[in-house]
Amino acid sequence: MSIKQILDNNEKWVADRKAADPEFFNRLADGQKPKYLFIGCSDSRVPASAITGTGPGEMFVHRNIANMVVHTDFNMLSVLQYAVEVLGVEDILVVGHYGCGGVAAAAANKQYGLIDNWLTNIRDVIRVHEREFLRIKNEDERLRRLVELNVIEQVRNLAKTNIIQNARKTSKPPRLHGLVYDIKEGLLRDLQLNDEIGDLDHIYGTEAMKYAEEVFEEQPGFNPQADKGKRVSESEVMAAGSKDKEHKPHLQKTS
Repeated sequence: MSIKQILDNNEKWVADRKAADPEFFNRLADGQKPKYLFIGCSDSRVPASAITGTGPGEMFVHRNIANMVVHTDFNMLSVLQYAVEVLGVEDILVVGHYGCGGVAAAAANKQYGLIDNWLTNIRDVIRVHEREFLRIKNEDERLRRLVELNVIEQVRNLAKTNIIQNARKTSKPPRLHGLVYDIKEGLLRDLQLNDEIGDLDHIYGTEAMKYAEEVFEEQPGFNPQADKGKRVSESEVMAAGSKDKEHKPHLQKTS
Protein backbone atom coordinates (compact mmCIF):
# COMPACT_ATOMS: atom_id res chain seq x y z
CA MET A 1 0.00 0.00 0.00
CA SER A 2 1.45 3.36 -1.06
CA ILE A 3 1.14 6.63 0.84
CA LYS A 4 -1.38 7.77 -1.78
CA GLN A 5 -3.57 4.77 -0.95
CA ILE A 6 -3.37 5.67 2.73
CA LEU A 7 -4.48 9.23 2.00
CA ASP A 8 -7.27 7.98 -0.26
CA ASN A 9 -8.42 5.62 2.48
CA ASN A 10 -8.43 8.52 4.92
CA GLU A 11 -10.63 10.62 2.65
CA LYS A 12 -13.04 7.75 2.22
CA TRP A 13 -13.16 7.19 5.97
CA VAL A 14 -13.94 10.88 6.56
CA ALA A 15 -16.70 10.83 3.94
CA ASP A 16 -18.26 7.69 5.43
CA ARG A 17 -18.13 9.15 8.95
CA LYS A 18 -19.73 12.43 7.90
CA ALA A 19 -22.43 10.62 5.97
CA ALA A 20 -23.34 8.58 9.05
CA ASP A 21 -22.88 11.43 11.55
CA PRO A 22 -22.36 14.99 10.24
CA GLU A 23 -21.27 16.27 13.70
CA PHE A 24 -18.81 13.45 14.40
CA PHE A 25 -15.60 15.42 13.87
CA ASN A 26 -16.96 18.56 15.53
CA ARG A 27 -17.58 16.57 18.71
CA LEU A 28 -14.08 15.06 18.60
CA ALA A 29 -12.57 18.52 18.20
CA ASP A 30 -14.25 19.66 21.42
CA GLY A 31 -12.01 17.37 23.51
CA GLN A 32 -11.59 13.80 24.70
CA LYS A 33 -12.99 11.94 27.68
CA PRO A 34 -11.93 8.30 27.25
CA LYS A 35 -13.02 5.71 29.79
CA TYR A 36 -10.10 3.37 29.14
CA LEU A 37 -6.33 3.36 29.03
CA PHE A 38 -4.95 0.58 26.86
CA ILE A 39 -1.34 -0.49 27.51
CA GLY A 40 -0.49 -2.98 24.80
CA CYS A 41 2.18 -4.41 22.55
CA SER A 42 3.40 -2.59 19.43
CA ASP A 43 2.64 -5.68 17.35
CA SER A 44 0.73 -4.63 14.23
CA ARG A 45 -1.65 -7.58 14.62
CA VAL A 46 -3.05 -6.17 17.86
CA PRO A 47 -4.92 -2.95 16.97
CA ALA A 48 -6.30 -1.52 20.21
CA SER A 49 -9.55 -0.01 18.93
CA ALA A 50 -10.38 -2.85 16.53
CA ILE A 51 -10.10 -5.70 19.03
CA THR A 52 -12.00 -3.81 21.74
CA GLY A 53 -14.74 -2.37 19.56
CA THR A 54 -13.99 1.18 20.68
CA GLY A 55 -14.07 4.26 18.50
CA PRO A 56 -12.19 7.57 18.37
CA GLY A 57 -12.21 9.35 21.72
CA GLU A 58 -13.11 6.25 23.74
CA MET A 59 -9.68 4.77 24.53
CA PHE A 60 -6.34 6.35 25.42
CA VAL A 61 -3.50 4.17 24.11
CA HIS A 62 0.13 3.45 24.97
CA ARG A 63 2.07 0.71 23.19
CA ASN A 64 5.58 -0.66 23.42
CA ILE A 65 7.45 -3.93 22.91
CA ALA A 66 5.69 -6.65 24.96
CA ASN A 67 3.25 -4.31 26.77
CA MET A 68 5.67 -3.41 29.54
CA VAL A 69 5.15 -1.16 32.56
CA VAL A 70 8.69 -0.09 33.41
CA HIS A 71 9.19 2.36 36.25
CA THR A 72 12.02 4.17 34.45
CA ASP A 73 9.99 4.61 31.26
CA PHE A 74 8.96 8.27 31.43
CA ASN A 75 6.96 7.93 28.24
CA MET A 76 4.69 5.32 29.81
CA LEU A 77 4.57 7.15 33.16
CA SER A 78 3.59 10.40 31.44
CA VAL A 79 0.78 8.64 29.58
CA LEU A 80 -0.36 6.99 32.81
CA GLN A 81 -0.37 10.20 34.81
CA TYR A 82 -2.25 12.12 32.12
CA ALA A 83 -4.79 9.32 31.71
CA VAL A 84 -5.45 9.00 35.44
CA GLU A 85 -5.08 12.53 36.77
CA VAL A 86 -6.30 14.61 33.81
CA LEU A 87 -8.57 12.40 31.71
CA GLY A 88 -9.91 10.42 34.66
CA VAL A 89 -10.01 7.02 32.96
CA GLU A 90 -12.10 4.42 34.74
CA ASP A 91 -10.30 1.26 33.61
CA ILE A 92 -6.69 0.49 32.73
CA LEU A 93 -6.07 -2.54 30.54
CA VAL A 94 -2.68 -4.21 30.23
CA VAL A 95 -3.08 -6.32 27.10
CA GLY A 96 -0.56 -8.96 26.06
CA HIS A 97 -0.94 -11.43 23.22
CA TYR A 98 0.04 -15.01 22.52
CA GLY A 99 2.82 -15.28 19.97
CA CYS A 100 4.52 -12.13 21.28
CA GLY A 101 7.95 -11.79 19.68
CA GLY A 102 9.31 -9.76 22.58
CA VAL A 103 8.37 -12.44 25.10
CA ALA A 104 9.86 -15.18 22.90
CA ALA A 105 13.09 -13.20 22.47
CA ALA A 106 13.40 -12.72 26.23
CA ALA A 107 13.05 -16.47 26.78
CA ALA A 108 15.70 -17.32 24.18
CA ASN A 109 19.37 -17.69 25.02
CA LYS A 110 20.44 -15.02 22.53
CA GLN A 111 21.57 -11.42 22.32
CA TYR A 112 19.76 -8.99 20.04
CA GLY A 113 21.55 -5.69 20.68
CA LEU A 114 19.96 -2.56 22.17
CA ILE A 115 16.63 -4.25 22.81
CA ASP A 116 18.29 -6.63 25.29
CA ASN A 117 18.08 -3.84 27.87
CA TRP A 118 14.31 -3.76 27.43
CA LEU A 119 13.98 -7.55 27.38
CA THR A 120 15.71 -7.73 30.76
CA ASN A 121 12.42 -6.63 32.28
CA ILE A 122 10.73 -9.73 30.85
CA ARG A 123 13.59 -11.92 32.02
CA ASP A 124 12.91 -10.58 35.50
CA VAL A 125 9.42 -12.07 35.15
CA ILE A 126 11.03 -15.43 34.34
CA ARG A 127 13.25 -15.09 37.41
CA VAL A 128 10.28 -14.41 39.69
CA HIS A 129 8.29 -17.34 38.27
CA GLU A 130 11.22 -19.59 37.35
CA ARG A 131 9.96 -22.71 39.10
CA GLU A 132 6.58 -22.64 37.34
CA PHE A 133 8.17 -21.63 34.04
CA LEU A 134 10.68 -24.48 33.97
CA ARG A 135 8.11 -27.10 34.95
CA ILE A 136 6.32 -26.60 31.63
CA LYS A 137 8.07 -28.90 29.18
CA ASN A 138 6.26 -27.94 25.97
CA GLU A 139 7.91 -24.82 24.54
CA ASP A 140 4.74 -23.36 23.02
CA GLU A 141 2.83 -23.80 26.27
CA ARG A 142 5.74 -22.36 28.22
CA LEU A 143 5.78 -19.22 26.08
CA ARG A 144 2.00 -18.86 26.30
CA ARG A 145 2.24 -19.02 30.07
CA LEU A 146 5.07 -16.48 30.05
CA VAL A 147 2.83 -14.10 28.11
CA GLU A 148 0.24 -14.43 30.88
CA LEU A 149 2.79 -14.08 33.69
CA ASN A 150 4.21 -11.00 32.00
CA VAL A 151 0.77 -9.37 31.91
CA ILE A 152 0.23 -10.21 35.59
CA GLU A 153 3.55 -8.65 36.58
CA GLN A 154 2.94 -5.53 34.48
CA VAL A 155 -0.41 -5.01 36.21
CA ARG A 156 1.45 -5.31 39.52
CA ASN A 157 4.01 -2.81 38.26
CA LEU A 158 1.16 -0.44 37.50
CA ALA A 159 -0.10 -0.71 41.05
CA LYS A 160 3.35 0.09 42.43
CA THR A 161 3.49 3.52 40.80
CA ASN A 162 2.75 6.53 42.96
CA ILE A 163 0.23 7.55 40.30
CA ILE A 164 -1.96 4.53 41.02
CA GLN A 165 -1.19 4.55 44.74
CA ASN A 166 -2.43 8.12 44.98
CA ALA A 167 -5.45 7.36 42.81
CA ARG A 168 -6.38 4.49 45.15
CA LYS A 169 -6.91 7.05 47.92
CA THR A 170 -9.64 8.78 45.93
CA SER A 171 -13.30 7.84 45.82
CA LYS A 172 -13.09 6.46 42.26
CA PRO A 173 -9.70 4.90 41.53
CA PRO A 174 -9.24 3.29 38.11
CA ARG A 175 -9.75 -0.45 37.95
CA LEU A 176 -6.76 -2.48 36.76
CA HIS A 177 -7.18 -5.40 34.33
CA GLY A 178 -4.87 -7.95 32.76
CA LEU A 179 -5.96 -9.31 29.38
CA VAL A 180 -4.40 -11.60 26.79
CA TYR A 181 -5.34 -11.48 23.11
CA ASP A 182 -5.32 -14.72 21.14
CA ILE A 183 -4.42 -13.79 17.57
CA LYS A 184 -5.55 -17.16 16.18
CA GLU A 185 -9.02 -16.81 17.66
CA GLY A 186 -9.35 -13.02 17.74
CA LEU A 187 -10.58 -13.18 21.33
CA LEU A 188 -9.51 -11.35 24.46
CA ARG A 189 -9.11 -13.38 27.65
CA ASP A 190 -9.52 -11.75 31.07
CA LEU A 191 -6.94 -13.10 33.55
CA GLN A 192 -9.33 -12.17 36.38
CA LEU A 193 -6.79 -10.41 38.54
CA ASN A 194 -9.63 -8.63 40.34
CA ASP A 195 -7.35 -5.75 41.26
CA GLU A 196 -5.62 -7.94 43.86
CA ILE A 197 -2.85 -5.37 44.04
CA GLY A 198 -4.32 -3.75 47.13
CA ASP A 199 -2.30 -6.28 49.10
CA LEU A 200 0.85 -4.35 48.11
CA ASP A 201 -0.33 -0.99 49.45
CA HIS A 202 1.57 -1.35 52.73
CA ILE A 203 4.82 -1.79 50.77
CA TYR A 204 4.44 0.53 47.79
CA GLY A 205 2.05 3.08 49.27
CA THR A 206 2.96 6.40 50.88
CA GLU A 207 1.76 5.57 54.38
CA ALA A 208 5.13 4.07 55.32
CA MET A 209 6.96 7.40 55.13
CA LYS A 210 4.03 9.19 56.75
CA TYR A 211 4.32 6.82 59.69
CA ALA A 212 8.09 7.33 59.86
CA GLU A 213 7.57 11.09 60.00
CA GLU A 214 5.07 10.72 62.84
CA VAL A 215 7.56 8.61 64.79
CA PHE A 216 10.34 11.17 64.35
CA GLU A 217 8.09 14.03 65.41
CA GLU A 218 7.70 12.30 68.77
CA GLN A 219 11.47 12.17 69.35
CA PRO A 220 13.14 14.68 71.73
CA GLY A 221 14.94 17.48 69.92
CA PHE A 222 13.07 17.04 66.64
CA ASN A 223 12.98 20.34 64.76
CA PRO A 224 10.55 20.15 61.80
CA GLN A 225 12.02 23.29 60.21
CA ALA A 226 15.66 22.23 60.50
CA ASP A 227 14.96 18.62 59.58
CA LYS A 228 12.54 19.34 56.72
CA GLY A 229 13.66 17.66 53.54
CA LYS A 230 16.35 15.61 55.28
CA ARG A 231 16.56 12.09 53.91
CA VAL A 232 15.81 9.42 56.49
CA SER A 233 18.00 6.35 56.38
CA GLU A 234 16.70 2.83 56.96
CA SER A 235 18.69 2.51 60.18
CA GLU A 236 17.16 5.74 61.52
CA VAL A 237 13.65 4.53 60.70
CA MET A 238 14.27 1.19 62.41
CA ALA A 239 15.86 2.86 65.44
CA ALA A 240 12.96 5.26 65.83
CA GLY A 241 10.42 2.54 65.20
CA SER A 242 11.88 0.35 67.94
CA LYS A 243 11.08 3.06 70.48
CA ASP A 244 7.47 3.20 69.45
CA LYS A 245 5.10 0.94 71.34
CA GLU A 246 2.86 0.25 68.37
CA HIS A 247 4.79 -1.10 65.40
CA LYS A 248 3.06 -1.22 62.05
CA PRO A 249 3.61 -4.39 59.96
CA HIS A 250 5.58 -2.75 57.17
CA LEU A 251 8.20 -1.36 59.59
CA GLN A 252 8.66 -4.49 61.65
CA LYS A 253 11.59 -6.80 61.19
CA THR A 254 10.67 -10.35 60.34
CA SER A 255 12.28 -13.21 62.16
